[in-house]
Amino acid sequence: MTPLFKVSTKSNANSVAGALAASFKEHDQCEMLTVGAGALNQAMKAIIIARGFLAPQGISISCVPSFEEIEINGEKRTAIKLIINQDK
Repeated sequence: MTPLFKVSTKSNANSVAGALAASFKEHDQCEMLTVGAGALNQAMKAIIIARGFLAPQGISISCVPSFEEIEINGEKRTAIKLIINQDK
């Protein structure tokens, strides 16, 4: 099962980066789900930081963004899903 990280505006980018980097020990792919500009900002910072954590181990990652319709408190919202892949 692909790990899913839900990132918010209040998420700590360094903490998310550590969890993201750790997930690549067991998985070749993970996903991040964000709603709003602040959450997307924190997610992108986390990906950049995680790349720095993984590079010395010879692991390179890339990100593919997409839209996803989700429901929050009965209201439909458009989220941005970031699929992070380990480059082969």
